[in-house]
Amino acid sequence: MEIRRLKTADYEEIISLWSRANLPFKPEGRDSRRAIATQMRANPDFFLGAFEDRHLVGTAVLSSDIRKGWINRLAVDPDCRRRGVAKALIEESEKTLRSHGLKIFCSLIEGSNKASKALFKKCGYSEYTDISYFTKRDSDAV
Repeated sequence: MEIRRLKTADYEEIISLWSRANLPFKPEGRDSRRAIATQMRANPDFFLGAFEDRHLVGTAVLSSDIRKGWINRLAVDPDCRRRGVAKALIEESEKTLRSHGLKIFCSLIEGSNKASKALFKKCGYSEYTDISYFTKRDSDAV
């Protein structure tokens, strides 16, 4: 397995993987080809892909609020799960975020996603259940 930065040329593979992994995405909004390309130009290190035989089998999209690094859009092809792909992406995400001066790593996980919660715990993350997530959006597409 090779982990490398994703490029705009990988867009179709990214969207295909997110579909196979049942990861919700907004192709008319924040996950459009144009939006992803803009995000990649702004933070090229923050789009990671795991490849096996030149096929994309996993993704992680990183972000930062300057104080904390966030691991988002962690997705693995269903046919490639339970082989360490997600763990490798988490480790590479942490390495990338550290290279940007960050020392706190976070991820938001839906309460029903037991597999992801177990994985992050196995990777040394602590779960906080006393936090409420609030969001405000300009539209459903963002």
